[in-house]
Amino acid sequence: MPTSAQMQAYWMPFTANRDYKQAPRIVASAKGMYYYDEQGRAILDGTAGLWCVPAGHSHPKIVEAVQQAIATLDYAPAFQMGHPAAFEFAEQLIEYSGHKFGQVFYTNSGSEAVDTAMKMVLAYHRARGEAQRTRFIGRERAYHGVGFGGMSVGGLPANRKQFGPLLQGVDYLRHTALPENRFSKGLPQHGAELADDLERLIQLHDVSTIAAVIVEPVSGSAGVILPPTGYLQRLRQLCDQHGILLIFDEVITGFGRLTTPFASDYFGVTPDMMTTAKGLTNGVVPMGAVFSHPKIYQTLADSPAGIEFFHGYTYSGHPLACAAGLATLRVFKEEGILHHAAGMAAYWETALHSLKGLPHVADIRNLGLIGAIELETVPGKPGARAMAVYKKAFAEGVLIRTTGDIIALSPPLILDKSHIDVLFAKLHDILAHPEAF
Repeated sequence: MPTSAQMQAYWMPFTANRDYKQAPRIVASAKGMYYYDEQGRAILDGTAGLWCVPAGHSHPKIVEAVQQAIATLDYAPAFQMGHPAAFEFAEQLIEYSGHKFGQVFYTNSGSEAVDTAMKMVLAYHRARGEAQRTRFIGRERAYHGVGFGGMSVGGLPANRKQFGPLLQGVDYLRHTALPENRFSKGLPQHGAELADDLERLIQLHDVSTIAAVIVEPVSGSAGVILPPTGYLQRLRQLCDQHGILLIFDEVITGFGRLTTPFASDYFGVTPDMMTTAKGLTNGVVPMGAVFSHPKIYQTLADSPAGIEFFHGYTYSGHPLACAAGLATLRVFKEEGILHHAAGMAAYWETALHSLKGLPHVADIRNLGLIGAIELETVPGKPGARAMAVYKKAFAEGVLIRTTGDIIALSPPLILDKSHIDVLFAKLHDILAHPEAF
């Protein structure tokens, strides 16, 4: 256990620090489907870390690849230089995407990937002679990271209220969390017409000023808000019609979360750009990436000689991150992780929806291997009920995630039916006895 001085020295992110430090939850190691605390107690991981460990913890092939990489090339500058793994990984990522994209730009996180994509959009329109296209359209209840660009296009009020007006020239589509879709299994059927909000914003702002629309195919951090059937297809149609770029933020949905390589594959909708991170390296080394359509790269490459895109990071394409990413793709292929995940989806859905009818359960949502249990809010105490369930679950050996009064679930894709049984048996017992929380 960290000392009192150590506890005070660490300002923890997205954490109620005073509350946490009164009763710390510490994990010391991880393997496969489990975390372990300092006493060796197993904690079933129902969240894949933070949506980012699809192949399970400490996978030996990924660990070995990173160990070999650090002994060979610890760091290489990304500016005016390169190393083989960065090019190899980019090629394999394009192949993994089904060649729907042409290029990959490396970042260090999903937040940086979103800000990078926004800059890429602005540079693209300027190079095309449409520099007036500077407006971004986000969506209510969206999360696009914690950079100033991502916060600006995001629509979660708590993420924004401490930081002033953020970027100007942003507007928002309505979210798709509709009461008539409560307890839907898989994609909800109501609300595809909400995509037509884009037409309203085009009329309000003038289409010639709109640069891009950015959406999460599934809004993860907002509590697993699903797109109604046909919604994303309609957004794609409208963007094509009006010359607007479409960006999918796939930081959460990428790398198998919906049992397909990306959500764009699941929905059959290809965006112009796609941001990724998390599962990109199985969470082993921080890394993000922006996938872009060849037209974007080619437009910038046709500009006058020199640096075509004046942007980058010290750790772009870090050798260790590339090694982890290459190993992750190999593990996905050799172990058939997507196929296995698809085989678990129906059992997952049934187990999740078995919680319907328990006290304070207001809604249940699922798609692929994502799940959400929305709880009724205690009057005057938003988030208190879900946090109490979170603490109780951790004490009983299960890790879940909460956002407001929503329990979000996203296990490693290697789980089997026994893990699903344990996870939902624990949650059933906790939710069935609300007096315990």
